[in-house]
Amino acid sequence: MAKPHAGALELASEGRATWSVLIRDLRSKTDLMGVTPGRVLPTASVAKIFVLAEVAFRLHSGDLAADELLHRSVSPAVADSGLWQHLSVEKLTVADAATLVAAVNDNLATNVLLSRVGLTAVQERSERLGARRTALLDIVRDHRGPRDPVTLSVGSAREWVDILEGIWTGHDMSPSVRRQMLRWLSLNTDTSMVAEPLGVDPLSHPGADHGLRLWNKTGSESGTRADVGIVGGRTDLAYAVIARWDEAADPSARHLVRGDLHRIGEAVANLAGAD
Repeated sequence: MAKPHAGALELASEGRATWSVLIRDLRSKTDLMGVTPGRVLPTASVAKIFVLAEVAFRLHSGDLAADELLHRSVSPAVADSGLWQHLSVEKLTVADAATLVAAVNDNLATNVLLSRVGLTAVQERSERLGARRTALLDIVRDHRGPRDPVTLSVGSAREWVDILEGIWTGHDMSPSVRRQMLRWLSLNTDTSMVAEPLGVDPLSHPGADHGLRLWNKTGSESGTRADVGIVGGRTDLAYAVIARWDEAADPSARHLVRGDLHRIGEAVANLAGAD
């Protein structure tokens, strides 16, 4: 196989955005396509997967109960993505909070879960899942001060594909943890990036749609777009796509990045064998 290179993906944003991309066939364990997959970039909300993983492991061990009630007052108010901030209910169960994180990248639910399980435990879990330079660095904050990490999370496409492959194969996790992780990843309603060309119903795709199934997590902030996931079709693929650009200096680059994300998604659909 030829060494993966940017030209194979024909990225219109080349030179204006920095990329970390990898697509792997999980059945043959072959890396099919990539762009500097080892490059570490900010990944916004993608690393909330590690919060879900820590919760899933604790639910399996009995250290955490799915029906334990969590009060949102344990976290300062936080805006942007999520629904809990717009709801009147003050308490949610652990299972419901995790569902909001999985489905709508809920920032408040993320912070409430982190207050229960601990950021350090989540970071240790990510290392056990194989992360070395990929990490959740902090809680979600509306504003980052000089003493705060400059971004929520960082990661490389290669490490994310390795982590997703571990979830897919159930490496170092029980069948119940694997099932729970895949169930949560099937709920993500953001199919606007790599997943857009797959054509699945954004609000409901737990089963096959046009011969494809999708499990994914996305992250979005100023100058960052990230989408990592698994696509099941005639073959099973893991993909991780991260883009970074200077929003202040080059705001129009995001439109090129959006087109490139869809271009990569078309490649994923073709490689997976869409109907």
